[in-house]
Amino acid sequence: MSQSLEAARSQGEAKIFYEDVEIGSELPFLVNLPITHTGLVRYAGASGDFNPLHTDPQIGLSMGLGGPIAHGMLIMGFLGRFVSDYLGEPGALRRFGVRFQGMTRHDDVITCTGIVTGKYEEAGEHFIEARVVAQDQNGEAKATGTFRAVLPSRPTSL
Repeated sequence: MSQSLEAARSQGEAKIFYEDVEIGSELPFLVNLPITHTGLVRYAGASGDFNPLHTDPQIGLSMGLGGPIAHGMLIMGFLGRFVSDYLGEPGALRRFGVRFQGMTRHDDVITCTGIVTGKYEEAGEHFIEARVVAQDQNGEAKATGTFRAVLPSRPTSL
């Protein structure tokens, strides 16, 4: 994140304005910590999803998966945090959808990226749309999605 964006954020200003975004603009990427067994057990506790496929290495092996796999909702959460961090305003997000693409395993490092695909005004509001992807260190997509959000317009000086 640029220093000017960080300074504006710390002063309570909008993180990003409609006028600053163009179709084709890339969102600043987000790299998450590696997936660990401890992390999956902690997520199971937080989410209430104790399916042993996520927490018991023997189950994943017996199913031919090579070990446990991460919760899909954890990866969706990574994308959600990525979008939320980009927008900076809790009420900006109007639509968010994700499609799961592949299994995430121990030691995978998930990087979230995105690109603006649309920009328009409707009913006096300034909208952007974007595609997002969560992929592992090998470039394999684990989840893809889209979002629609309203951005503030840059204030004009008098």
